[in-house]
Amino acid sequence: MSTADSKSDVSVLSDEVQHALAVSLAGAHELLPREEWSKKLQRAESSGVPLRIKFGMDPTAPDLHLGHTVVFNKLRQLQQLGHQVIALIGDFTTMIGDPSGRNSTRPPLTREQIEANAKTYFDQLGLVLDMDKTEVRYNSEWCDALGARGMIQLSGHYTVARMLERDDFTKRFGSQTPISVHEFLYPLVQGYDSVALKSDLELGGTDQKFNLLMGRHLQAEYGQEPQCILTMPLLVGLDGVDKMSKSKNNYIGISEPANTMFAKVMSISDELMWNWYELLSFQSPQAVAALRLEVQGGRNPRDAKVALAKEITARFHSAAAAEAAEADFVNRARGGIPDDIPELSLSGAPQGVGALLKQAGLVASGSEAMRLIDQGGVKVDGSVLRDKGLKLEAGQYVLQVGKRKFVRLTLS
Repeated sequence: MSTADSKSDVSVLSDEVQHALAVSLAGAHELLPREEWSKKLQRAESSGVPLRIKFGMDPTAPDLHLGHTVVFNKLRQLQQLGHQVIALIGDFTTMIGDPSGRNSTRPPLTREQIEANAKTYFDQLGLVLDMDKTEVRYNSEWCDALGARGMIQLSGHYTVARMLERDDFTKRFGSQTPISVHEFLYPLVQGYDSVALKSDLELGGTDQKFNLLMGRHLQAEYGQEPQCILTMPLLVGLDGVDKMSKSKNNYIGISEPANTMFAKVMSISDELMWNWYELLSFQSPQAVAALRLEVQGGRNPRDAKVALAKEITARFHSAAAAEAAEADFVNRARGGIPDDIPELSLSGAPQGVGALLKQAGLVASGSEAMRLIDQGGVKVDGSVLRDKGLKLEAGQYVLQVGKRKFVRLTLS
């Protein structure tokens, strides 16, 4: 049983603090130390001073996916309780590269790449958080000012032996896989961010626990009251196996088109759906439990999945877009062709269909086109293509690969 599930005596807490504690724990993996967080909540209630809640993001890619929003949703809940959420853009730490879960040195990004990625984060964050009530900071504000002397002094607050207790470092050290010295700086600098921001609580995924605890350690070293840490489960991706990740191509980007987002949610397994409900839905735990009982009692699980797909799509687009995405999904499932598909004009008729699929960007190569035709995965005007040698004459065609790739082609 996780720390978040453990019980403690809350009889001395006010109703408001008990509610805030329950909100903090809902869906969480671990809250450390729980007693300290209860005391911080009590202090905030009595003083009227909001608690400072930190979440750091390294802008390693230009867009965010649903896995990131597991933590965002929790931040939103705490923000609605009246606490101060701090969205920290790790422009300095990104240049180091987070070694968490890595079995090799992560290549750092350039300042230009980091700035370009960071610019895209704000609009996406605003889809979940109230940005008017969110404090946005960059850790280069204080890390650049540290300089070489300050970085050496910071390094003096932690030992190499303790650093090697970190799971990924332990594995790499044991297998004689190189560990660069600069990778030791990442958790130190992330921990120092908590000192600079005087944070009361830091949120992150379960893979960030070492870094979050570093913040507690350094705050104590610098004479501050240590922050509490709240870890959230990692969202399993579309494949139902690994955590959601762009590198594994099992993700749903929160800026993806509504139709794509809806269809991707519908592609997950019935079993994984309930985990997504727990981590992504804004419905109450009681409502989700009731829905699950209905499915266990014979209701089609597809109904529950459609409801989840519509909720997620509406959150990042609109209710109307979610309704239209459902209609589009149903149309495609029946073999229909969507109205809104990319259009492309090419010349040189007649042309082989394999070459056309490649030119249209529906396949990566001619060999992939041939393989998909063999598998029955290519359609022309809604009919499955069987002839790999087919050449299309001048005219207009709808080319389809799989269930979601379409192009309306005008060939001359």
